[in-house]
Amino acid sequence: MVSRCTPTFSAWSEPAAVSELTLRDLAGIGVERLKGVGEKKLASLHEVGVHTVLDLLTTYPRRWVDRTNEARVSDLEPGREALVLVAVRSVSKRIGRNRRPIVEAVVGDGSGRFHVVFFNQPWREKQFREGLQVALFGKPELYRGSLQMTNPIVDLIGDRTGRIVPIYPQSEKAQLNTWEIAGWVEDALQRCEPRGIADPVPLAVLARHGLLDRHTALRQIHLPETMAEKSEARRRLAFDELLRVQTVLVMRKRALEREARGIVHVVDGELVPRLRAALPYSLTGAQERAIAEISVDLAAPHPMHRLLQGDVGAGKTLVAVCAMLMGVQGGHQSALMAPTEVLAEQHAAGVRRLLEGVTVPDPGNLFGDRPLRVELLTNRVTGGDRRDVLSGLADGTVDIVIGTHALIQDAVSFHSLGVVVVDEQHRFGVEQRAALRAKAADGTVPDVLVMTATPIPRTAAMTVYGDLDVSVLDELPPGRTPIRTHWANGPMMEQAAWGTVREQVGEGRQAYVVCPLIDESEKLEVASAQETFERLVHDELKGLRLGLLHGRLPSSEKEAVMDAFRRGDLDVLVATTVIEVGVDVPNATVMVILDADRFGIAQLHQLRGRVGRGAHESECWLVTQQVEGSNPRVEALVESTDGFFLAEVDLDLRGEGTLMDTAQKGRSDLKLASLRRDRELVQQARAVAFELVDPDPTLEQHPLLLDEVRLLFTADDEEFLFKS
Repeated sequence: MVSRCTPTFSAWSEPAAVSELTLRDLAGIGVERLKGVGEKKLASLHEVGVHTVLDLLTTYPRRWVDRTNEARVSDLEPGREALVLVAVRSVSKRIGRNRRPIVEAVVGDGSGRFHVVFFNQPWREKQFREGLQVALFGKPELYRGSLQMTNPIVDLIGDRTGRIVPIYPQSEKAQLNTWEIAGWVEDALQRCEPRGIADPVPLAVLARHGLLDRHTALRQIHLPETMAEKSEARRRLAFDELLRVQTVLVMRKRALEREARGIVHVVDGELVPRLRAALPYSLTGAQERAIAEISVDLAAPHPMHRLLQGDVGAGKTLVAVCAMLMGVQGGHQSALMAPTEVLAEQHAAGVRRLLEGVTVPDPGNLFGDRPLRVELLTNRVTGGDRRDVLSGLADGTVDIVIGTHALIQDAVSFHSLGVVVVDEQHRFGVEQRAALRAKAADGTVPDVLVMTATPIPRTAAMTVYGDLDVSVLDELPPGRTPIRTHWANGPMMEQAAWGTVREQVGEGRQAYVVCPLIDESEKLEVASAQETFERLVHDELKGLRLGLLHGRLPSSEKEAVMDAFRRGDLDVLVATTVIEVGVDVPNATVMVILDADRFGIAQLHQLRGRVGRGAHESECWLVTQQVEGSNPRVEALVESTDGFFLAEVDLDLRGEGTLMDTAQKGRSDLKLASLRRDRELVQQARAVAFELVDPDPTLEQHPLLLDEVRLLFTADDEEFLFKS
């Protein structure tokens, strides 16, 4: 539904010469002006979010029935799914043996008739009135010598004619059916004909990308002559949705670059070469490329806002440390923010290891150099230690600070904050940016690098993180051994997994066992950590040293167990997903994940990344209850350790729903476009957005597009975009 519009505008009554109808015009015409929309139907339309003609015309069919391709009753074959258009001949209802209602109908066309049965759907008796035209999709079976469809998909099509019949979302509750909606849509389109519908996309862009004009596209998606026409229309309207989103993102990106004053960093100082000289290995090509991209950003006068995405173990931390050192070598401070205290502590230990022995040139120092000062700041750092860190941040003697979001709280003040690295999957939002700006001494904005360890498909990154520049680490550093993954389907194969654990422990290595729940749940028959621990101690892994780690343990106990595992005092760590992030034990070479089919692809890939961190070959066992047939998620993990490949598979399997949940308001504008199906369109829309915005940052030359963005995005987005 489009807000901020009063449906009183008399657009249709304007003479044709005035101008074409814009989306704002259509959003100003209430649906009560359409033929056949009385008070009752108006209330029903309002109930499903349709208030204006724009709402109605963007209520797209959920599918299209191709009448040229329908089966006749005489063509139906038992066991073979088919779509058939029939008339209802008779309908009856009875109560079955277990008191459940059963509705039966006889349907047919000129070539024959068959039975339809609905179990536990009593309302079908009223729906299936005699003479009604319906499209049924289902699998006919032989029952007592006659054909019968059980619980088929039903589309009521009334007396719709035409070769392609659009089927609209129907609402039993609101008492709206597809032919009513289709009738109102046709009426609305007919009334738009004299003036036509305005098109915000330049003709040259439409021609280059082979796109229909908008008026034709709206007509063809609702009233296509062929399925090819419908596909062409969908492509154009999906492009519009994506272009609006990308225009907002590109305008935001360019506005930030224009208005925020950044720090011009010294990117060719001595610190990064000193770190690199101390490394016992060389960087990958992907790391070199990312560091080069970051140094270009840091040398520029506007603040960097870059996303660094890399697979598990691709060496993101080293790239982030180089970025932080570039901040320090020009006399500024750097901060690394992690989502949890455990991860902040892990980062602090890792960064200190990397920077051991690296010194900072200091003209005021008698020896010419001073040690680089790296500090940790979380809620666990208290008393004198905390005061010491806070005063070091304020007077500039702390070079790099690592902590949680506590770093941008009011109590923390920096002498000169230059570079911020944010390690989390979620967007670093406008509020945090404002908090950072407040930390800067003289109105400059620190450079921000956002890291994510969950590879995101390119098209999704362009949409969810579309106002960030993206650097990708798609190579593993030398010394990282690929992990071999096996699927243990059922109890027999599970024994092989425990055999591998015993074998590796015998050779001095360690293992993880991951369970999805802490306590036994009758509802979900999945292994609980507690129960699994008891079983393994007395059975499969008897005689080995086992530890248990889960989220309900007190912090001190968690730390003690983890430290024992790190020291090698434990052979096997039985844990819930608390080990998904921040646990790095190079000697652990086996992971067994129980009930692996309960986890998503990204989570399984993250968990698997806890092994394979040392020089020894590592294995991961994905254990499932015995299943017949395939398991696409588990099979994808067995096939590949490439997080970017797996992210694409995940998008294909799950759809983008979960991904779009993380996007801010306004992106729900995607009614037709799919990040999964329309990968190419996303890229085209992004390129066109840059092409339109770069020479014309406030879209003065494209008032129609500007007006649509203002109309269809929320007040928050509008304020951000247009007040500047």
